[in-house]
Amino acid sequence: MITLRPHQKVKHRLRNSDFDSAMFRNLIALFVLLVSVIAPNAVQEVQSRAMKKQNCPPGMVWIPGGEFEMGGVGKLARPDEFPVHKVKVSGFFMDETEVTNAQFRKFVESTGYVTTAEKKPDWEEIKKQLPPHAKKPQKDFAPGSLVFISTSGPVPLNDISRWWKWIEGADWRHPLGPGSSIDGKDDHPVVQVSWDDASAYCKWANKRLPTEAEWEYAARAGKANQEYSWGKQMPKGKRIPANLWQGGFPYDNKCLDKYSLTAPVRSFAPNAYGLYDMIGNVWEWCSDWYRSDYYSGLASSSITNPEGPQSSYDPGEPNIAKRVKRGGSFLCCEQYCSSYRPSARMKASPDSSQNHLGFRAVKSEFAAGSD
Repeated sequence: MITLRPHQKVKHRLRNSDFDSAMFRNLIALFVLLVSVIAPNAVQEVQSRAMKKQNCPPGMVWIPGGEFEMGGVGKLARPDEFPVHKVKVSGFFMDETEVTNAQFRKFVESTGYVTTAEKKPDWEEIKKQLPPHAKKPQKDFAPGSLVFISTSGPVPLNDISRWWKWIEGADWRHPLGPGSSIDGKDDHPVVQVSWDDASAYCKWANKRLPTEAEWEYAARAGKANQEYSWGKQMPKGKRIPANLWQGGFPYDNKCLDKYSLTAPVRSFAPNAYGLYDMIGNVWEWCSDWYRSDYYSGLASSSITNPEGPQSSYDPGEPNIAKRVKRGGSFLCCEQYCSSYRPSARMKASPDSSQNHLGFRAVKSEFAAGSD
């Protein structure tokens, strides 16, 4: 047996320490070499994403591009959400909240813009949406919009005229009609805006409406094959992740979420991308035309940055061209609509406005520095 003297033990430990240090440096060098060979763009990609987050336009968040499976998940999915198909989207910036009353007011004051609901309806345009030979009503049209009005009790849910009423004088400043106001609601989402109004705002703000694919990708926030944006659990009981309807529809809103109509933006937790109210609160316009059969032509292969069909077709109202809206609203519940899901699709004519319909905007990466 060999016994080391004290000074020899110290030298032995130092030699081991030098050896460990050299090995560590060699491992680091090997790792860097492997990264440079296997993933030469990995570091640049991480740096690029960090830079985009730092340089986000005010009030927007960066949505990194990627591929996902677009379409229906779960028992509530409807036929127009199928077939599920692969979609790739490029990165983009998205408003972290729905456009608010304060933001829309700034647009109107800057441009003098008059919304669709504030204009006298044009019979020639209305006639295009009606069956042939429809006669013009004797009463003159007046500016107005559709407003949700609760019923006094249960009604057949296949007749939306029971709770949607045309109210003269309803517009974005007066969401429920004359006598209503948005005073004190600067942080609520603007409503009673048509697709045309939303597009005009986006053009003024140097932004655009999201495509349907961009919207669903952002709403899913990286969660694949989940029915809801927050996971797999249906909103029920004390589990209230968004501004939705609780109680018997359309007559008994128990307001367990504290809101009977719109809620201030950021009232509920954001998703993993930092986006608020992608589900509930108000429906959000998308840029795409609506076709019930659109997905059937996309199932064979992955598609990149789809912009929707070239024309609209809704078999329920074939004479009316419609745009897509997404996300559901404060009226959504399990009994009716159940559109509090990322894949849920809904539609409306571009000149439609309602007190549960708003929008948010996006900006393409290449346009990020053009403000």
